Amino acid sequence: MACVLITNLGASIAEVAKDALVAEYGHKNKILGLQSYAFMASAVGGVLGNLLGGFFLLRTQQTKSMFLAFAALLTLQLTLSLKTREESLGLAQPSNYSHVRESISESIRKPFSDLLMAVKEERILHPLLWVVSSIVMIPILSGSIFCYQTQFLNLDPSVIGMSRVTGQLMLLSLTLLYNRFGKSIPMRKLVRIVQVLYASSLLLDLVLVMQINVQLGIPNEVFALFFSGLAETIAQFKLLPFHVLFANLAPPGCEGSLMSFLASALCLSSIISGFLGVGLASFLGITYGDYSSLPLGIMMQFLAALLSLCWIDYVPMSLPAAEKARKGSRSKRSRRNRRIGKVVFDSVYSYRRERESDMQR
Repeated sequence: MACVLITNLGASIAEVAKDALVAEYGHKNKILGLQSYAFMASAVGGVLGNLLGGFFLLRTQQTKSMFLAFAALLTLQLTLSLKTREESLGLAQPSNYSHVRESISESIRKPFSDLLMAVKEERILHPLLWVVSSIVMIPILSGSIFCYQTQFLNLDPSVIGMSRVTGQLMLLSLTLLYNRFGKSIPMRKLVRIVQVLYASSLLLDLVLVMQINVQLGIPNEVFALFFSGLAETIAQFKLLPFHVLFANLAPPGCEGSLMSFLASALCLSSIISGFLGVGLASFLGITYGDYSSLPLGIMMQFLAALLSLCWIDYVPMSLPAAEKARKGSRSKRSRRNRRIGKVVFDSVYSYRRERESDMQR
């Protein structure tokens, strides 16, 4: 448990730093939607990582080789991070003079106060409350589902591992579709559709638990391979529009702090959701060898996922970039119409003057 805690702590720090760096770089270079490309890279890394881990596990049948490959990749990432100069990213660097004049408390107090002012804005606070509450109120039963798959259905661990690869491929496909078509869809409508799909995907676990797939002629291995990680994939994809939204709404100089706060809030909400799932499993009496109450827990998950739709109005109708683009297109059309009208009016006026001069002659 201690080793897992330390590993997740390091991964969380890297995740927060990545979100902040992407937001600052995209804002400085005016690259809208850079977060979608970061999601694509993360999905590709997830596919390759799961395939590599499964390869080592199947070839050696030992976890040590898999952890050794994991440590080697982390060492490579650390080496590249140490050799990369922050000045090469083109981001603003604090001067040495400011470090000398400001104390540590003063250097922390100002970004913290700027972050509080940004979070208090209604356009940032409302979508933040919605996305956090949509995660917190859902008790995650992924641990119980995993135990049911491995202990009751006796599914091979490689099938569950390959289901993660399938989920990452779905995430990559969804991110590509969002980058191509999703940005033109109103954000509130997109989030509502994704949340309904997420709630519906939770019922796929109910299909597996009730063995409905077997009645339809679909083996448990095939069903788990293609549908076991679907809910997790949709849950990850749901965060993409909010990353793009907060990156666009962040005040100048507060991009990194706001995205770091968002990543921390999402991590905390996931932890609370996991604790609620453990509490729900204990309350319903879901234990090893007794999964009779698992369908009831899945139905409670489904209803909790739909509950956040009651305050979907907290999500803005559209992204700021899309709104600016629509306003810009409308202003261009109006200016073009004014120019056309002016040309037509001038031609009519000149024609009238010519007619009057001919009549006078």
